[in-house]
Amino acid sequence: MDYSATLIYAIAAFGLAAVLIWQRDHVPAKLRRGLATVSLVLVAFAFFLIVYAFFSAGSA
Repeated sequence: MDYSATLIYAIAAFGLAAVLIWQRDHVPAKLRRGLATVSLVLVAFAFFLIVYAFFSAGSA
């Protein structure tokens, strides 16, 4: 099975989280909490996809 889409998604999700952490002083206060929540959800889903890929690597 091809996991390139999962890899690209995970890199994008972790990249967004890293940019938000590094540039948190430059993000307006009204957007900060919403972007952090969205980033947390995206990173959690990316982590789930990575774990799922490891567990399903041996099958088929």
